Amino acid sequence: MATYITLLNWTEQGVRAYKDTTKRSQDFAAALSKLGARLVDIYWTVGPYDLVCVVEAPDDETATAASLQLSGAGNVRTTTLRAFGGEEMGRILAKAAG
Repeated sequence: MATYITLLNWTEQGVRAYKDTTKRSQDFAAALSKLGARLVDIYWTVGPYDLVCVVEAPDDETATAASLQLSGAGNVRTTTLRAFGGEEMGRILAKAAG
C-alpha cells in the first residue's frame, strides 16, 4: 500500500468541538477501513498544523476519497502528501538512472 502524510488544520467548527477530537479520529480510522485504507498513526501537534496523520491506502484515488470524506465533515482542512519509504525511493532512483 502507498503511504500518505496528511496535515490537518481545524476549522472554526472543528476547534469549537475540540473535546470530540479523539472520537473523530476513531471515526476517521473506521471510515478509512471501509475504503480499504488504514490509519497508521495520528498526532496532535503544536505549530502550523493541528494534527498529522499517517495513512496507508491502495492508491491515490482512495487516499483522495478519504480526504474528501474527512474534509466534508467540516471539522478540518487537509493537505495530503504522497510519501515514499526507502525501498520505494530505491526503485525510483533505479528508474531515474535509466
